[in-house]
Amino acid sequence: MIVKEKILDDVARVAGGTVSVLSGFSHQAKEDIRTRIEEIADRLDLVPREDFERLEAMLGKAREEQQDLTKRIEALEEQIKTKKRK
Repeated sequence: MIVKEKILDDVARVAGGTVSVLSGFSHQAKEDIRTRIEEIADRLDLVPREDFERLEAMLGKAREEQQDLTKRIEALEEQIKTKKRK
């Protein structure tokens, strides 16, 4: 009985150690993958998402302003044409 309990304790200890080692490997693998992806992104000169979204918002605003200015120019041109006709 004592021998069986000792064997079970040893098996439990080995299993716990195995889980700990596998967990460490998993964490290390994730870190290695993350590092390699960041290196690739740096080499490809990719833009961070926050910068892209900020630029996208700026472009949207500039586009709206350009459309408003185009409408104003068209209205002014129409006024000029109307005054020339009179």
